[in-house]
Amino acid sequence: MSDLLQSGASWLATTLRNHAAQTVTYRRPHTGGSQSVELAATIGRSEIEEQQADGTLVKYEIRDYLIDVADLVLAGVAVLPEDGDLIEETLGGATAVYEILRDGDEPWRYSDVYHTRLRIHTKRIK
Repeated sequence: MSDLLQSGASWLATTLRNHAAQTVTYRRPHTGGSQSVELAATIGRSEIEEQQADGTLVKYEIRDYLIDVADLVLAGVAVLPEDGDLIEETLGGATAVYEILRDGDEPWRYSDVYHTRLRIHTKRIK
């Protein structure tokens, strides 16, 4: 018997990739010779709340990239995001650079229960 939810999640991921994604470059610069891969990413956002030392609550928005786990391959090896990794995106003819942002314990999370897509949290550095 087929898992209807898994089939629906797969359909949604494929539809997003084909109709709502853009090509970005995922780069791991701290590996000696900068490793990179071009992949399709759906752009999203997350809201983060941080409590400052003085008790002030600060809210801010971060840019998220949703990508297929199977696409994140560097130097022929499937990898998961790491601190220091970068995502480059063309915005208005210029290249914007985003750095992986630690959100709680990890800079990313699976965006589906089947672990086929990643939601990577980033902050713009250039």
